[in-house]
Amino acid sequence: MPRFISLKELDQTEGTVQLQQTSDSGTNDIILVPVPSKTDPNDPLRWSRWKKHVAFTSICAFTFLTNYAIGGLAPAFYILSIEFDKTMNQTSHLLLYPILVLGVFNFFWVPIANYFGKRPVFVFASLLLCVCYIWGAVATSFKSLLWSNVIAAFAGSSTEALGAAIVSDLYFLHERGQKMGIYMNAISGGNTLGPLVCGFIVQSLGWRYHKWIAVIFTAINFLAIFLFVPETRYDRDGATLASTFQEDIVIGKSNPAGVREAISTTSDDAPQVPKRIFVQELRIWTGTSSTNLFKMFIRPFPMIVFPAVIYSFLCYSVSLVIVVAVNILNPFVLQAPPYNWQPQINGLINIPGFLGNLFGAWAGGDLVDIFCVWRTRRNNGIFEPETRLYLLVIPLLVTSAGCLVFGYGVQRILSWVSLFFGYGMISVALTATPTITMAYVSDSALPVNADALLLVNGLKNVVAFGFLYGVIPWVETVGYVDVFGTLAGVFVFIVGVGGLTLLIFGAKARHVSARWEVILL
Repeated sequence: MPRFISLKELDQTEGTVQLQQTSDSGTNDIILVPVPSKTDPNDPLRWSRWKKHVAFTSICAFTFLTNYAIGGLAPAFYILSIEFDKTMNQTSHLLLYPILVLGVFNFFWVPIANYFGKRPVFVFASLLLCVCYIWGAVATSFKSLLWSNVIAAFAGSSTEALGAAIVSDLYFLHERGQKMGIYMNAISGGNTLGPLVCGFIVQSLGWRYHKWIAVIFTAINFLAIFLFVPETRYDRDGATLASTFQEDIVIGKSNPAGVREAISTTSDDAPQVPKRIFVQELRIWTGTSSTNLFKMFIRPFPMIVFPAVIYSFLCYSVSLVIVVAVNILNPFVLQAPPYNWQPQINGLINIPGFLGNLFGAWAGGDLVDIFCVWRTRRNNGIFEPETRLYLLVIPLLVTSAGCLVFGYGVQRILSWVSLFFGYGMISVALTATPTITMAYVSDSALPVNADALLLVNGLKNVVAFGFLYGVIPWVETVGYVDVFGTLAGVFVFIVGVGGLTLLIFGAKARHVSARWEVILL
């Protein structure tokens, strides 16, 4: 019989863990959380560094290529609207419907991966993505091109939540911010580097060559996933998450933050599980979960009551809305009078977008990790997930100002410099905000982080689709200043007011919600 349990039953820490302790020599040692297995070398947390990085990079490349070929087509929208005799609003569907699919089908892939394993999902989906790009490259009608993008988004949606969950599969808590930042750069980078490259390709060779280039890279990525991404699903005893593993800590090498890392050792008499060889790790089928598949599909939804999940998906939603709104609108601004730019010049607007993404990922990843180490040291080695939220002040200030710069720049027909600066400032939010808030979700609900992140990634795209579907009529009705001014206000309210509330009451809310029986077994 199915029953509901609380997060407290799976993780006694409720997200609050001892992350540092002072050694006899007076240094602050980082404690490994989660605790790696002492006896199983197949535990992903015990993989070699290069093996972790290659697997993680392959998944990042997968999510990058999903957005590269779909979102990267934006500079060709003006040309495609003429070629297929479609309106500006109709042409935008090439991006809008894939955004919806990228979110909705998280609710399909995550339960499938939890039941059958992540490896079979990634292998199949990466192959399907390659096939869809071939379809798009030879499409002869707008409808065919649209459907190729939609099915490609279905394949690529497998990486939206599962890619973020792999961060927790492979890396420890003190590494999560940086790796989540890299992953978010892979998502956003496809939407910035894609249009940048596509602009030049469209002008010189035609939009179909953009798709063919994506075919080549996705085929290579499929081989990389098949060869170098073993199964990362691992049955870890939730009770061990609360352990500090203090009896097995030894001093490791110093990290850039000046804190030496605690490394676990294994006693000589502990029985060891045989280590799988390379050929064994190539197996697609690794068995199914003991939990019923139907339960897997419905299990995530009750977790929407967790404050961390609600806040993260709202922050991610508004960040995505603002950035994609600029992606949709800028070709119709810069390629039309009075700017009259060619597609390859139009694509250059993604340079500040890419730089904004890089800065946002650094601020939300590495800088947050450094800040957390500092705060944890001052807190007697105790880490609170809410520590990550302080640095949301960076995207809060930069992105809200960027909205106003871009809106006024377009409506007042100011220099292209204002549009570039505005877009760069806006782009900071697309990496900084979800990097911080999704790591916060993982910290708060680690045993069920795949399901929790599924809600964040799935719901954010549904909300974004609802906003973006009407963004062109909205702009045509009230103008750019009102639209982007309103978006700036919504962003400040959700990120700023919500973040301040969690900084004050988040720990208490987290400990209370950890006792709610909303997790289905």
